[in-house]
Amino acid sequence: MQTIGQQLINGLSLGSIYALLALGYTMVYGIIKLINFAHGDIYMLGAFWGYFVINKLHFNFLFAMLSAMLFCALVGVIIEYFAYRPLRKSPRITALITAIGVSFLLENGMTYFFTANTRNFPQAIQTVTYHIGGIRISNIQLLILGTACLLMLLLELIIKRTKMGKAMRAVSVDPEAAQLVGININHTISFTFALGSAMAGAAGVLIGLYYNAIDPLMGMTPGIKAFVAAVIGGIGSVPGASLGGFLIGLLETAVQAVGLSAYKDAVVYFVLIVILLVLPAGIFGKKTKEKV
Repeated sequence: MQTIGQQLINGLSLGSIYALLALGYTMVYGIIKLINFAHGDIYMLGAFWGYFVINKLHFNFLFAMLSAMLFCALVGVIIEYFAYRPLRKSPRITALITAIGVSFLLENGMTYFFTANTRNFPQAIQTVTYHIGGIRISNIQLLILGTACLLMLLLELIIKRTKMGKAMRAVSVDPEAAQLVGININHTISFTFALGSAMAGAAGVLIGLYYNAIDPLMGMTPGIKAFVAAVIGGIGSVPGASLGGFLIGLLETAVQAVGLSAYKDAVVYFVLIVILLVLPAGIFGKKTKEKV
């Protein structure tokens, strides 16, 4: 039971990061039906921004995370404006290829300017480990879980209770009708990118603090797994993305616990295939009919 409890704590901590990333994927897809494969690299930029402001500007953890969220929100808006907006009426495959290109641009650009070397993330918070019933849990894990849950709750409140949140939902359902009633489509989409990118920035700082290591390619694998989490939960569903992230985190730690660490990625994709065979739209997804 102690082992199960320990792996549950580890899985929830890791799943929190995947959930924050998955929210960005699912919001952007819900608005403009685009899989933003550069999202994982925005998470990487957030980690590097946190590394810079803590090391050079001596920010504490809270200000480092908030500044990383603002920085990544700005990057997300810039990417949407220059890379995706001109292709909004192009075939989806065109925007998808562009997203992959933006991802490689960010990865290779960071590698060129900062080298591919792994950097030790500054420990802005001293690690304290608590022992509860034979289970070890650190203050960093509690911080990650608490911060992720708080951000997910704030996101839900923004979507459900604010004017911009209502605009996001309206654009998601019918962009043309939303525009006819006075909603600015461009502003709404930019806000969605900013919100999703801010979540990714927070996740980057949290994972840097958790693993104490960052590098320019760190967003590739977590980005893909977060996309898997969004698909499992139901792409376009905010609660589904959160649930999918936690499920992937728990699954990954469970596979590692039984000594199959080398196959943890394969197991994640296998579960994705199984779930989609049973629930093609994901756990919380809704079947939609498209005119052809």
